[in-house]
Amino acid sequence: MEISEIKNILENAVELDEVIVKGDGSHYEVIAVGALFEGMSRVKKQQTIYGPLMGHIATNAIHALSIKTYTPEEWARDKKLMSLS
Repeated sequence: MEISEIKNILENAVELDEVIVKGDGSHYEVIAVGALFEGMSRVKKQQTIYGPLMGHIATNAIHALSIKTYTPEEWARDKKLMSLS
């Protein structure tokens, strides 16, 4: 499965400000940024991203998926912290 396919699926299924997908083969990392994550539990955030991708996970097109979710404010803070290191 191509990175662009995963990105398109998420952009069309979930209202996100930004989505970054990295990976190769069947192992991927998703960074999802959106106001919708405000106040959500960690489990609900994961489910929000897993949901649209479940068919591809079931067929093993996506074997491993690491998910990081951020509100826009959290993302801005973390990007600033990353630039300092």
